[in-house]
Amino acid sequence: MYAHFRNILFALLAVFVMSDDASARDLENTLYLDLTYGRVVIEMRPDLAPKHVEQIKRLAREKFYDGIVFHRVIAGFMVQGGDPTGTGTGGSGHKLPAEFSNEPHVRGVTSMARSSDPDSADSQFFLMLGDSPFLDGKYTVWGKIVEGLKFIDHIKKGDQANNGMVDDPDKIVTMRVAADVEK
Repeated sequence: MYAHFRNILFALLAVFVMSDDASARDLENTLYLDLTYGRVVIEMRPDLAPKHVEQIKRLAREKFYDGIVFHRVIAGFMVQGGDPTGTGTGGSGHKLPAEFSNEPHVRGVTSMARSSDPDSADSQFFLMLGDSPFLDGKYTVWGKIVEGLKFIDHIKKGDQANNGMVDDPDKIVTMRVAADVEK
């Protein structure tokens, strides 16, 4: 009887220990963003931005993001990428309606870039390097970095005098939906 109870206790303990592990994640809503510095794991939030999450997953599955540069990087603020032209003006050609929420733009949050038109987000996104409450409710938050934030800090910074535009920028090596990688 004691041995049976002990086995159940160890099984429950294993479940709690694994809760932070990749095996406990929703792999269909997890992105692996691979950089030359290491892997960044992003937990996507379809509860906040279902259309944006769906588009990012589709583009990742099409390998759209592979090799795309981080064209705009402002120290202490954000890292922006997702433009196939590397200029900040390109996209996939499929604009989305805004899905604004009350989710704060804090360090590690992932959000969509857009023009002055709230319904202009496409493929460009930004990764928050610091807290920026002035963005809250004005840009679509679609996820959060849960591992590898230190690798984002290594991305080459841009010229502050030139709105963070980067000369010889770092690139996305690959970006994949975790469910497609972990089979």
